[in-house]
Amino acid sequence: MKICLTLSLLLTAFLFAHAASATEYPLPAADSRLIGENTTYTVPNDGRSLEAVAAHYKIGLLGMLEANPGTDPWLPKAGSRLTIPGQMLLPDTKREGIVVNLAELRLYYYPPNENKVVVYPIGIGQLGANTPPMITRISQKIPHPSWTPTPNIRKRYALEGKTLPVTIPAGPDNPMGLFALRLAYGKGHYLIHGTNADFGIGMRVSSGCIRLRPEDIEALFNSVPQGTRVQIINQPVKYAVEPDGKRYIEVHQPLSHTEQ
Repeated sequence: MKICLTLSLLLTAFLFAHAASATEYPLPAADSRLIGENTTYTVPNDGRSLEAVAAHYKIGLLGMLEANPGTDPWLPKAGSRLTIPGQMLLPDTKREGIVVNLAELRLYYYPPNENKVVVYPIGIGQLGANTPPMITRISQKIPHPSWTPTPNIRKRYALEGKTLPVTIPAGPDNPMGLFALRLAYGKGHYLIHGTNADFGIGMRVSSGCIRLRPEDIEALFNSVPQGTRVQIINQPVKYAVEPDGKRYIEVHQPLSHTEQ
């Protein structure tokens, strides 16, 4: 049996195409977990950052860096060829509702009664504010959310000499963006929401919530019904034997849960 190995996103097993990857994929058969394909991109001399390229192709920044080690994240070298990592294995869990794999910084949405999966890059909780694994549901859909920082968030900001207001109203200065999905877990402090920043998707940057780019959270918000099942997992290694007998392994750096 031929064994196809990859370090982070199946980089060596396939020929590359030149079209942009989509975030929406046909759902493979029940005995298959392989979706998508990798593509390549030649960096023009336009001064775009790697984050800008990642956003265009709906990829997280860390995913782009894993696929292109040594690339300058601020100014990729003009003329260099970048791998756009659009090929992946579905997480080894139930294909229902929303599945978030923390280790790969991706959210998978399985629309009900549709033979497809939609994949979004995400930002997750930073060290000291980890996003916990859970099985829960969407308890509330909130357009134009305000932000009321929790006591723990206030303490972290206070250690940096910053005092947060009691509430930040909805609008362009709100770090939650324009749409939020509240999770029923615990006291409802965890949300899937947008951002007012143009950096940080595909990184550990949040206070424990799950963060999406503005256009992605809007699409997800408009697609997901209240009550949708949400499962958050941590699978740094994904392995599959496909129907043709080929074996695939996708490896991501495991999350650290403690400061070093």
